[in-house]
Amino acid sequence: QVQLVESGGGWVQAGGSLSLSCTASERIFSKYAMGWFRQAPGKEREFVSAVSQSSTFTHYADSVKGRFTISRENAKNTMYLRMNSLKPEDTGVYFCAARETYDDVFFPRGYDYWGQGTQVTVSS
Repeated sequence: QVQLVESGGGWVQAGGSLSLSCTASERIFSKYAMGWFRQAPGKEREFVSAVSQSSTFTHYADSVKGRFTISRENAKNTMYLRMNSLKPEDTGVYFCAARETYDDVFFPRGYDYWGQGTQVTVSS
């Protein structure tokens, strides 16, 4: 069982930056592809970004391209999301998730493990 814990959420004004972290309990973190999703009140959970096991591949939602950067450090069992130029529409609970294969990464259904989420609030 892989346990994921997000941290780094908070409140920021529009145009500001935040960095999120996701730390895994699993010693073989490197075998999992990882993703970030977010969910705003009353909306479905949506894809934000994903990174493959060795960081060879990354994908971003169109809404965050050029503003967010995903990365991972397998030696530390940790994934990151650097968020710049934040907008009010980026507000939501951000979840990290893990899956064994890097395919179909845009949809929540293929992820096996999820964190509890961390709140990000961007004020205008």
